[in-house]
Amino acid sequence: QVQLVESGGGLVQPGGSLRLSCAASGSMFEISVMAWYRQAPGKQRELIASITSDGSPDYSDSVKARFTISRDNVKKMMFLQIDNLEPEDTAVYYCKADGTRRLRGRIFWGQGTQVTVSS
Repeated sequence: QVQLVESGGGLVQPGGSLRLSCAASGSMFEISVMAWYRQAPGKQRELIASITSDGSPDYSDSVKARFTISRDNVKKMMFLQIDNLEPEDTAVYYCKADGTRRLRGRIFWGQGTQVTVSS
């Protein structure tokens, strides 16, 4: 079993930066791809960045220039650095992990962390 807990959200002015964290319990050996999603008010949840177990990142075109995803398998953490925040980045940000090996086929979600960009 894997549990994910996000942190690092908050209220930020436009142009500011945030670093979101996702802490995983359980064995990282049983987690393959991890990802960050976000859901803005009235919109569907969207994938913004993902990272493989060996650290290869992938980004949606809409955030590629400002978002940086990373993970530390030893510390069981995943991160999302967001720079030059825009009001349109306001959303709840979710961490997701895909299980592998014994947890193959399982998908795990965190509870989300709110990011609000406003002056």
